[in-house]
Amino acid sequence: MSTPPLAASGMAPGPFAGPQAQQAAREVNTASLCRIGQETVQDIVYRTMEIFQLLRNMQLPNGVTYHTGTYQDRLTKLQDNLRQLSVLFRKLRLVYDKCNENCGGMDPIPVEQLIPYVEEDGSKNDDRAGLPRFASEERREIAEVNKKLKQKNQQLKQIMDQLRNLIWDINAMLAMRN
Repeated sequence: MSTPPLAASGMAPGPFAGPQAQQAAREVNTASLCRIGQETVQDIVYRTMEIFQLLRNMQLPNGVTYHTGTYQDRLTKLQDNLRQLSVLFRKLRLVYDKCNENCGGMDPIPVEQLIPYVEEDGSKNDDRAGLPRFASEERREIAEVNKKLKQKNQQLKQIMDQLRNLIWDINAMLAMRN
């Protein structure tokens, strides 16, 4: 059987065989590119682990008798894994370049600006003026909780001191009775 001439002309069969469908198929969003990159990195790690496993199990030809068939089989697997690793690195480079191309127009936002916080002196930085005020409220609540916690700790310390003195007095009275 022969293939239909549509495949040779570059047009995909089906209702969406126009140039817009081909354009949409070529454009992949950055999130899916990142997922592809992550899977590629996982494949690279897996292949690298396989290579190290093969190298660890491989006997070097140092004059000791060994099975040449087994050695050749492992050598072939090693070369195949190295070729696949090279292809995976090229694929990762393409994904990386495409992600950088897609994100080229975006202005990188420093991480410090994404986290709302108040400095120790209580004043906000000038560049953080637009951030929500919930950070200062949260900080105030934490300070209140810390103050209450210190009070409770002080009360517990006083109770422990009173109990220690009571036990000391009881022990002293028992010792004098004997």
